[in-house]
Amino acid sequence: MQSISYRLLLAAALLGTATACSPTVDMRGNQPLPEHLAEIKPGRYTKSDVVALIGTPATVGPFSDDHWYYISSKFETFAFLKPEEIERQVVVIDFDKSGTVTNLRKLSLADGESVDMAAGETPTAGKELSVLEQLLGNVGKFNSSSNDAPKGP
Repeated sequence: MQSISYRLLLAAALLGTATACSPTVDMRGNQPLPEHLAEIKPGRYTKSDVVALIGTPATVGPFSDDHWYYISSKFETFAFLKPEEIERQVVVIDFDKSGTVTNLRKLSLADGESVDMAAGETPTAGKELSVLEQLLGNVGKFNSSSNDAPKGP
């Protein structure tokens, strides 16, 4: 009897270990359904038609709102390791000035490019203050008048 419970305990431990090693998969973003994307025809659909069909975009172009991006990713995580992106889909919908679809493109993880950060600093307006100027900078700027002082009980 004791050997059966020992075997059950061992089987449960092995099962627990095996399930702990299986990856966790996360879907992130807005992945429009393929049948909805197939309905979007250049020259026939407008921005409002696209929103009604697949929703609002994840982002728009940085210089005009004539390029809409629907971005989705699938990440896989093993135990405590860093999540790894295993799949990406970017749907780019281009519009003309009147808001009519001109083009629809699909990009994948393979189409992505690694961009290195530029070294250096971005200059800012203003001047550098010394520690003493920072400490003494507000001295004399605030006056407490008798009208602003709290009244006693």
